[in-house]
Parts: sequence; C-alpha cells; structure tokens
Amino acid sequence: MNSPSPTTSTTASPASRPGALTRLGCYVLPGAAHNPREGLDQARAAEALGLGAVWIGERYDSKDLPALASAIGQVTERVRIGAAITHPILRHPMVLASMGQTLQALTGERFTLGFGRSADWRWTSYGTVSPTLRMLGDTADILRRLWNGETVSYDGPLGNFPSLRLPVKLDLAPPPMLLAAVGPKTIALAGRCYDGVILHPFLTPDAVRRSRTALREGAEAAGRDPDAARCVATVAVAPAVTPERERLAIHARAAGYLSVPGLGDAIARANGWDESDLAAYRAQKTLTDLGGLPADKHLTRQQLIDLCDGMPASWLPSSSAAGDVAAVEARLAEYVEAGADELILHGVVGGELGPLAEHYRGHATI
Repeated sequence: MNSPSPTTSTTASPASRPGALTRLGCYVLPGAAHNPREGLDQARAAEALGLGAVWIGERYDSKDLPALASAIGQVTERVRIGAAITHPILRHPMVLASMGQTLQALTGERFTLGFGRSADWRWTSYGTVSPTLRMLGDTADILRRLWNGETVSYDGPLGNFPSLRLPVKLDLAPPPMLLAAVGPKTIALAGRCYDGVILHPFLTPDAVRRSRTALREGAEAAGRDPDAARCVATVAVAPAVTPERERLAIHARAAGYLSVPGLGDAIARANGWDESDLAAYRAQKTLTDLGGLPADKHLTRQQLIDLCDGMPASWLPSSSAAGDVAAVEARLAEYVEAGADELILHGVVGGELGPLAEHYRGHATI
C-alpha cells in the first residue's frame, strides 16, 4: 500500500499511538447497492473515525469501481481508497491502465487496485473465460510496463495486443496492485507479481499466518523483497451490535461464501476444516434445491442465516470477530500477530464502527 507501515510506540499513551486505527479499513456499500450515494456518506464516516482505508467491492450494476472511487476521492481528504476487488478480463489493459493512473491523480495518490478471479459461474453467465493464474500475472506485468512509459507488445491468453502505450504518462506513482486469494498458488502469485495479497473473509488467524508465509515465499522466488509484500486480511466483524445485526453481518455472509463450489472448498482447506463437515453443510435441502445457483443471489437473508445451523459451531467464532468491542479488538490483534499488515473490516459499515474506533483510540495496542 502507499502509506508507511504502522508502528506502535512503547512509551506513548494509547490514544496517541499511531497506526492502531490507520491499520484498519472497511468496505463501503457491502452487498447490493440500491443507492450508491450512501457509499459517499460511509466513506466520510470512516475517515472521520480515523480509519486508514475504505474498500469497494465492485458489482456490475450500481457499484462501478471508477465512478465510486472517483466520487469518494472528492469527498474525502486522507483515507486511502481501494478496489477489493475488480476483475482483469472485463476491461482492456489500456482501460485498466488509464483508470488506474487517472484515479491516482484524482485521489492524490490514495488509490489501490485490487484484482480477483471470482467464481466460474459468473464467467459462464457472462460468456467469457475464467481468469487463470497466467492471465492474472500477465495483467500485472502489462500494467506496470504501461505505467512505466513503455510500449507493450503482447500475444497471450489475455489477447493479441500489437502495440499498447499510454500517450500521457502522469508524473505520479502508479497505484499499488493487490491480488485477492485464498489458495497457496494464488497467494504465491501475489508475492511474485503484485504488491501484496487481499485475503478472503472467514480465514482463521492460523490460516492468515500460513498465507503470509506463502506470500513471502512467492516474493523470494521472484527475487523480490518479501518484507515489501503487503498482507491485507479481510475479517467479518460485528462489534457491539444486536444479535440480529451480528447474524446479518457474519452468518449470512459466511453461508453464501461457503456454499460456492471452489471458493468454499478453498476456505475450508485453508482453515484445516474437515471436508466432510463442508459436504454436510452443502447437503442441506435449502442449498440442494438451488441446483447450483449461487445462494447469496437466490436465498433470503434469513434462509442464509438458518443454513449456519448446519455447520460446526466452532467455524464462525474461529474465523470472524464479534461481541463487545474489547473482544473484537482482541481477535483483530490475533490477525495482526499472524502477519496481517492491514485489516479490512467486513460486515458493518460507517458509523456502526464508531464504538470500535473509540475503543481503539483509548485502549488498543496494535
């Protein structure tokens, strides 16, 4: 990321310790966005709380990444703005390169570009190919070269591009690029080709520790500085909220993610969860009746919450952060101790994070 690594003073008072809040970011407009303007209010609230970053999970309806990032950049002054995530194959490399440097300029070099693969069902529905590791690596290489002022000729899985060049190269640093990942191969690719990794929600601290190791090994294999590779962990949180809000923030999201073939399996493997438990969870009639359709798009929130009764009771407490603010802060500290440089808080947004931010200003030590 383009901010210095937070540090913790051993002598400063808790309220004056730098880094505790700037290490934290949050999503704006999590899930479906029926009024994208609400994202601007959420970003302003996050900045006012002292958080270090806001993140946009792009959807191809009313959550257009460049439009939202640009608008947020104009209503905030300090908070970093990241894509977590968008996809490389729906925009031509020239469009991505232009988008990246334009957003860097408009936000005062506060933009971070995060890519991910998504699920195969999306690309089948869209009538395009699924991103491969080679395509993800090639995308990063092409963008770096374009931002460096080079003319790029490329013939590979992304397409045939005889001559790519940015006619105007802006006098600013290119946006950092991160790669979203769960499995070790993709994490290693992030270390080799990107500036770091965005880890998926519902990984345990132990899974984050193993992911950090894979990230460093990938960077070392490419002759890059492993300490420079950023590890951004996404943690589903529900601090000091009602039980109903906690179930919406954590249970409904986990139910959707774990039901997705490939993704849910990767999360379970990363956490060392028993495959038979995942199979039993997916065997619930509510899921089998979908016939392979994505659960989070076709079930109600209550149906998703009810599905969590079919998973081991230890899964969600071990891979998320809920309860009073002290308990949530203690769990987040475990993720930092496991190797996360930054945390994306997922589940509640904006002012709902106020009690947690207040706790950090007075008590947190990370």
